[in-house]
Amino acid sequence: MDKSKRPFRKSKRSFRRRLPPIGSGDRIDYRNMSLISRFISEQGKILSRRVNRLTLKQQRLITTAIKQARILSSLPFLNNEKQLERTESIPRTTGTRIRNK
Repeated sequence: MDKSKRPFRKSKRSFRRRLPPIGSGDRIDYRNMSLISRFISEQGKILSRRVNRLTLKQQRLITTAIKQARILSSLPFLNNEKQLERTESIPRTTGTRIRNK
């Protein structure tokens, strides 16, 4: 078969395999805060499996570990890094109305 008559083939690219985010020795546990904190967004939400590059079983274990850590107060439910700054508060009147006659 001549090279000109060969069917079109895509060139094979070499893909760089990413290392798995959880090593074989890492234990998924609610006490392992350094591991758990990698899978939480800036707002305190649990990141999706696609973003984390985890297997289904690992994602389930991470999710339960995060929820356990939140219940035991070792991890906040919300990440309040952006504290709302209050500007001057308007003084309130306590039930007394000024009537114009």
